[in-house]
Amino acid sequence: MFGKYSKVVYGSAAAAGTLGLVYLVARDTSPPVKPFPNIQSKHSLVAKHVTLDKYNKLSNIKTATSGFTLDQAIACAVQFDNQHCGIYAGDADSYKDFAPVFDPIIQEYHGISADATHSSDMDVSKIRGTINPAAPVHSTRIRVGRSFNGFGLSPGITRNQRLELEKLLKNALEALDGELSGNYYPLLGMDEKVRQQLVDDHFLFVSGDRNLIAAGMERDWPEGRGIYHNKDKTFLVWVNEEDQTRIISMQQGGDVREVFSRLAQGIDAVGKSVKAASGKDFMVDPKYGYIHSCPTNLGTGMRASVHIDLPGWTKEGVDKLQARCEELNLQPRGTRGESGGQTGITYDISNKHRLGYSEVELVQCMIDGVNRLFLEDMILQKKHNLF
Repeated sequence: MFGKYSKVVYGSAAAAGTLGLVYLVARDTSPPVKPFPNIQSKHSLVAKHVTLDKYNKLSNIKTATSGFTLDQAIACAVQFDNQHCGIYAGDADSYKDFAPVFDPIIQEYHGISADATHSSDMDVSKIRGTINPAAPVHSTRIRVGRSFNGFGLSPGITRNQRLELEKLLKNALEALDGELSGNYYPLLGMDEKVRQQLVDDHFLFVSGDRNLIAAGMERDWPEGRGIYHNKDKTFLVWVNEEDQTRIISMQQGGDVREVFSRLAQGIDAVGKSVKAASGKDFMVDPKYGYIHSCPTNLGTGMRASVHIDLPGWTKEGVDKLQARCEELNLQPRGTRGESGGQTGITYDISNKHRLGYSEVELVQCMIDGVNRLFLEDMILQKKHNLF
């Protein structure tokens, strides 16, 4: 009956059971302080910026959209010892509610100032030149992530939100026409023949990534996930993988302008189709650009890449290629993906930055950098007597 107050009775009357002096003493109703987590990734940005003071202030907060917590956000850095960043957002609220942690991590990772803003530019007419036709480019691929207001991001999205979002996206995607027209293939109950074809086309995303599992992104797998692609297999959308959507344009050869143009058309068409069906817009922030679950993808969320043979650089040394790409603001990978390692002479070369640059600037950076690497590779082939 005393609510947040405790009744305390003093004096001899208390012992006798009769009415004595009664005081109402306020109880501490604040949530108990949680023990500070053991962050395994000692050199991660999480270890640097999740301090005891910040943790005590933020650890009992639950976000409005999906009930996400700071403990969930930093799960990868707590569980594993190899994280560089080590944090994910469960919804757009996470970036605001846990700003004392996210803001310095984002600023340090992307090299931006506290008052920086982000601008987008998908105007293909501003792209200068293209990749040298003589360069041994196998294929070109450009992808972005996009998320929609009102739903959690993959680490925090609720089961009902995920199912509602999948239904919305399936209908919106299958309403696309022209070059973008195609079909949606849900992972749940997928026909084996369809599954094998998607594997053969290297389109299928699968479960088992320990980071995604630790971050909560594979809950209820494979329900609520799927893949859309057009008839020519040059336009794809992944639904409810690491981001609500990954929108991808790709084709054989090195015509970056054509791939970028199709991507711009696709992003616009998907956004308009979802807006017409639900009234929901892309999540975008004036400071951090397009919102993604991983803060490393904030801004454009764009990765523009080519698969190219670089035998001269391979002979010179992969470590030297990595150093050169760093100078050119590029990232080299093996063709089997971020964690697949490198085999042979073929590399996946992409832009390094996401935030603080427009899409046009990043595509231009990739084109110019790949052309430079190709010319240098010819010199290195001669140096090592490869022709």
